[in-house]
Amino acid sequence: MGNSSSSPVAAPARRRHRRKWRSTIFRRLSFGCIRPSLEAYDEEPWPEVEHEKAFLRASAALDVKAPGDMLIAAPPVPSLAYYTVAPRPPAHSEDGALYAEFIREYPEYRLTWIVDSLRRTDFSRLERTGETYVDYMGGSLYPESLVKVHADFLNNVVLGNTHSISNSSKLSVDCANEARSAVLSFFQAPPDYTVIFTANATASLKLVGESYPFAGGSAYVLAADSHNSVNGIREFAMFRGARHAYIPSSSTGGFDLAVAKNLLLRYRPRNRDLAPCLFALTAQSNISNSKTPLGMADYAASLGYHVLLDAAALVPTSPFSLAEHPVDAMAISFYKMFGFPTGVGALIVKKSFLAELRRPWFSGGTVDVVQVPGNIVTLSAVPHEQFEDGTINYLTLPAITDGLRFLSAYLPFLPLRLSCLLRYLTSSLLRLRHDVNGKPVVQILSRRPGRRLRSVGQESDVGSLVSILFLDPTGKIIPNSFIEHAATRRNISLRTGCVCNPGGAAAILGITGNMEQLMPGATLHDMEHKVGRELGVVRISLGLASNFDDILNVIKFCSHVANSQTREVMIAEWLQSRDPRTTSYSMSPCPR
Repeated sequence: MGNSSSSPVAAPARRRHRRKWRSTIFRRLSFGCIRPSLEAYDEEPWPEVEHEKAFLRASAALDVKAPGDMLIAAPPVPSLAYYTVAPRPPAHSEDGALYAEFIREYPEYRLTWIVDSLRRTDFSRLERTGETYVDYMGGSLYPESLVKVHADFLNNVVLGNTHSISNSSKLSVDCANEARSAVLSFFQAPPDYTVIFTANATASLKLVGESYPFAGGSAYVLAADSHNSVNGIREFAMFRGARHAYIPSSSTGGFDLAVAKNLLLRYRPRNRDLAPCLFALTAQSNISNSKTPLGMADYAASLGYHVLLDAAALVPTSPFSLAEHPVDAMAISFYKMFGFPTGVGALIVKKSFLAELRRPWFSGGTVDVVQVPGNIVTLSAVPHEQFEDGTINYLTLPAITDGLRFLSAYLPFLPLRLSCLLRYLTSSLLRLRHDVNGKPVVQILSRRPGRRLRSVGQESDVGSLVSILFLDPTGKIIPNSFIEHAATRRNISLRTGCVCNPGGAAAILGITGNMEQLMPGATLHDMEHKVGRELGVVRISLGLASNFDDILNVIKFCSHVANSQTREVMIAEWLQSRDPRTTSYSMSPCPR
């Protein structure tokens, strides 16, 4: 009739045994195998010992009791045997001098030295491969220890499909429940929240869009500076006769708060029971680097809106609390937070909001009884099971629990660290000049940090990316395809294009008018032909494992673009790689 499912209550003895074993292997995650006490540092002569002690105290404060007596363990504390005292300067003497200059300008960066230690242990493959990775907005890099610990776990247990009552199935259910509790704890969710595991943040947003009870008189309000997965919900709204309205983007992304409030007031629900309204808030833009004041969620809720938060770009580097901002639902992707596993996201949602959603179909896993032939269906009594189609990704869910523990140890340091790196990067890019005439090499389109951070725990007013255009000595925009090709040849992983955010891209590129003139059936090629150039930006985004070397390598690459001789070499490489039959762009060597 429906699906058999294993009991959510596991045998206590088996559960305790598994937790003890997983706790043991988790202590190998990135920090080494020794957990020293505070007293162990009393005789160490290094000046950063006080920072290490502070880290111990902060780590101890992260112990949180979760439902079902599960303990979300405090992150293990690093062994000094693994670490040097401070961020290690680049080996090259010239680079070392630049690093010293950077530290003089941003001495607070040294407070994040623990992340440099992480870089040398869990991300050493970056040095081995010579890759400079600056596409964290596209996906974070996984720590090697997380993958090893998860592989060890899988090699020592038997996990089965959760829709059964066997021992292997019960263990999978245990792991899934533990992962749900870890997610709720990480985001400080009140008891009325639950977690629905999905394929990614996009699937979470789609789940809300397809299930939301849009009707004639309803409205869907969103910002122009939003990901296409947020834009796509408008199709569900229009299909059911609801209106949709965009909050216009400023020239630097985001939106004006007064304009947003007026629009929300205009489209507010008149009868929430008959015609509910949905407000989708992008917490952080993936192209303009703007952060939206989360008070906008509270304002929309006060007007009667349901609030859906796209937090995929925010939570990898910024703490977020559902206790402080109790939105109705929040979409995230775990690979953007800590790199592994891919293919798993989550919708963290109020149970009361779930009760108002109506799926347009049912499937295996979502039901208790199905009449066949007939039209009777009884959904699962467990709220989250009604929305998890088929079999959840039960083999990877234990890695989510460990990944959240891992990230919780470093997240407090990231805003300060990445703000220092981003400030140095943007100021260096703005100083770059072409060797032939002293004209600027880049134009920065995204928002730059305003408030300077001075200590661990402070939050930045923007994200950790920069969207730029490269200019030739005449001031003409250099095609992004050339920049991406040249960067790839030099082992730099960055992103170009509109990065799935056409509204934000149009705003910061100054082509909103062209966007408004689009006709049905228009293609990207049509729009680029009308504008007269390739569209999009070059996006450099920082994250968990970013360090000064990455920033320096990006600056060196941009300096090569500024130098007429090295630029001509890169142009020749690019032209040789292109098929003239499939592209309408060309770039001649710039005059000297």
